[in-house]
Amino acid sequence: MLALADGTVFEGSSFGSEGEAYGEVVFNTSLSGYQEVLTDPSYKGQMVTMTYTQQGNYGINPEDVESVRPWVEGFIVKETCLYPSNWRSTESLFGYLNRNRIVGISGIDTRALTRIIRDKGAMQGVISTMDNDLASLVKKAQASPSLVGRDLVKEVSCQKPFEWHGELWSLEKGGYPKVDPSVKRKFKVVAYDFGIKKNILRNLASAGCDVTVVPASTPAEDALSLDPHGIFLSNGPGDPDAVPYAKETVKKLLGKKPIFGICLGHQILSLALGGRTYKLKFGHRGGNQPVQDLTTGKVEITSQNHGFAVDLDSLKGIAELTHINLNDKTCEGLRLTNMPVFSVQYHPEASPGPHDSQYLFNRFTEMMEANR
Repeated sequence: MLALADGTVFEGSSFGSEGEAYGEVVFNTSLSGYQEVLTDPSYKGQMVTMTYTQQGNYGINPEDVESVRPWVEGFIVKETCLYPSNWRSTESLFGYLNRNRIVGISGIDTRALTRIIRDKGAMQGVISTMDNDLASLVKKAQASPSLVGRDLVKEVSCQKPFEWHGELWSLEKGGYPKVDPSVKRKFKVVAYDFGIKKNILRNLASAGCDVTVVPASTPAEDALSLDPHGIFLSNGPGDPDAVPYAKETVKKLLGKKPIFGICLGHQILSLALGGRTYKLKFGHRGGNQPVQDLTTGKVEITSQNHGFAVDLDSLKGIAELTHINLNDKTCEGLRLTNMPVFSVQYHPEASPGPHDSQYLFNRFTEMMEANR
């Protein structure tokens, strides 16, 4: 059973591990990329509905995971494929969910569920293979904790610093190379891990960066003691207002080094500048969000995963709007004119794709070069 806080209940088949899971029910409109979605730390605290009907037909492989394990609380799909066909596949989606104890449900009308979320907004829910009392399930959904005010970053961030090695995936090189000798590493970058994805690190490495990843709670002084050319602020889960220590850290980093932020990093940067954030009705999640780069006029199709957004009015006179979402006109990118700082709300590492926005990693290295 899947029960929503508004009293709606769906009955389907167990898909993955048995048990009970709670979280904010959201939807993702990507046609592929379920493996990257499952392992994106930004989904901590959420149960994901995939709007594309068929899931699992190309299986699971160890190269496409975005972090150390899956982070979704639950997985909701229309149809499943138990026998995948792909030359890279090493495991079925069902087996992967079961092995990682992720509770899932299949065989429900995901279109109807998506319409409910679209019209009423993302809401708390519960998936259970144990409780078939509808009233009990709805009460459990209503009692489950909201994302607002919860510090989920501390649950997904690394515990100690580490060096990253490995560039973008290449079929010619047989997968992900650990070190590509043809890439000249000119820049040292400290990346704050608020829930960082591996493909962000691969893009930074391919752009010529030696990357040291540090925990979200790392003091600004410790990051600066590594003498980096630039600071990167990563994506991550939940409410940006729930991680005030990150905001205070970024305040101390402003003006010291070039800064590039993505997703939660963009929101934390905005808070550090004195801005505000707010919760979107149902968020932006999928690989087909149109964004316009106002500095060039170019429209990009982007990969996105966020439930909060920056209030642009709160940063008037402080930051310049650089990117805008063409669906709802929300803020998708900012920059400062008085120091080398910029950020975007979407995911230029695009895992899963598209790759329209990968140029932003080169924009970061150009900024570091100009401010050596």
